[in-house]
Amino acid sequence: MSVESVIDQKVKKQGIRKGVFWPSILVVGGAAVLGTVNNALLTEVALNNFLFSLRTFGWLYQIISIVALILVSIITFSKLGKIRFGGDDAKPKYSFMTWFAMALTGGIATGVVTYGANEPIIYFGNIYGELAQTGIEPGTMTAAIFSIARSFYNWTFIPYAMYSLCGLVIAYVYFNRKQALSVTASLVPLFGEKVTKGVWANIIDTLSLLAIALGLASSLGAGLALVGSGVESAFGIEQGPMVWLVLTIIITATFTLSSLLGLDKGIKHLSAINAKVFYILLGILIVVGPTLYMLKMSTAGLSMWLQNFWGWGLDAGEVGGEALVMWWTLYDWAIWIAYAPLMGIFLAIISYGRTIREFMVINWILPSVFSIIWFGVWGSTALYWQQEGQLDLIGTIQGSGAVSGLWAFLAHMPLGMIFIPIVMITLVLSFSTAADSMTRTIASLCTENMKHDEEPPTWQKLVWGLSIGSIAFFMVAYAGGAQGVDGVKYLAAAGGTMVLFIFVLQVISAIKMFFFDEIVK
Repeated sequence: MSVESVIDQKVKKQGIRKGVFWPSILVVGGAAVLGTVNNALLTEVALNNFLFSLRTFGWLYQIISIVALILVSIITFSKLGKIRFGGDDAKPKYSFMTWFAMALTGGIATGVVTYGANEPIIYFGNIYGELAQTGIEPGTMTAAIFSIARSFYNWTFIPYAMYSLCGLVIAYVYFNRKQALSVTASLVPLFGEKVTKGVWANIIDTLSLLAIALGLASSLGAGLALVGSGVESAFGIEQGPMVWLVLTIIITATFTLSSLLGLDKGIKHLSAINAKVFYILLGILIVVGPTLYMLKMSTAGLSMWLQNFWGWGLDAGEVGGEALVMWWTLYDWAIWIAYAPLMGIFLAIISYGRTIREFMVINWILPSVFSIIWFGVWGSTALYWQQEGQLDLIGTIQGSGAVSGLWAFLAHMPLGMIFIPIVMITLVLSFSTAADSMTRTIASLCTENMKHDEEPPTWQKLVWGLSIGSIAFFMVAYAGGAQGVDGVKYLAAAGGTMVLFIFVLQVISAIKMFFFDEIVK
């Protein structure tokens, strides 16, 4: 083969998917410009679309989430669990602990840190009307148990089943059925090879990319406002464009540099550090917190969660009310589903050589157990301090917003002024790890003929990293601080509705592939 032929093949391999890259970058850039020029318009349009989507398709979100959970359970514990990605002779690249750290921290971002204490307190105090239709009296022990139970429901086995199912389908069609590494390829069992060609392939992958790119921008924007408020709380430095700019540069540089280094030199090490910080925070709070109360509340919360599982799982808002169901559970489902297809690609890439059962243990069971422990520890401690009158987190949240309770919670801990900077660093690491994995995945989706053990072009990872960081900064700095990210946040969640139908098709594709087609080992 001539040198010219080799060069031609390399150029073709590293070429951009124009039908995915250009529409995506134009929409992301357009959202940033509109959010900066007229944030009120962006927020209004996105919010109306978001409300319409959840009020219209809330029933479908609930049903497909339960179906995904049942399907994942059957596949995990059946003989299908023995299938190995890449065939019987494939050897895994990462150890179990490294693999788990990458899967865990790449998926949860800043969520559990932000809401570990805040979400149970919000339910407990009925701050936004969450208990209005439940018949539970705010501030009672029943309300406290409900708060833990509902947090368990929203953050454990169902959402991780969504991620795991997408990862399973993509890993199996890529490693075992030799299809392309893309969202579209996961639908080949349903529609055949024709779905990977032409306009439909570009539409499906573009929608999946947009949902997570806008989601990352909104997460970073919210993170800037949250960490900025922590800087103000701990050091008395008032929030403003300069603080947000410094934070943006630090966070964007962290996840972009890590992404540029690749899986083995970047994400692997960043996720390992992030996971260790999570473990240390949990251990410290178990020691200094009300340990016996944590154990009792977690047990009671599990009881109420299991007792109400089907009722909560099939309620589109008519029973529990919009304040509880739509603004918490369905909103969460929209975000998880919006992330799921591209998160599935990342989870697939790092799972070569593992069996389906191992994959489900690492990506479904263990992260769910981790979230139960996390909310059981953080949430129970916050509720105990509130009930004992040691700390008025309800008043803090009512006065300063939904996530403000985090800093008051940390300040009340022994050596709280030490923990606040640690948690700020954790938030930076958490977002950076998730953004790192997704920036790489976005760049991979925009690149032709990508393989799981190859890195996408450096310039693409750089473009997407800088784009996401820029959107977040301009929205926060020039469109109203924390409220400035609302437009992109609602748009990202509304994007979950577009991805919802792709996710439904992936679920159907998985059923056909594993239960009706010939199994490929």
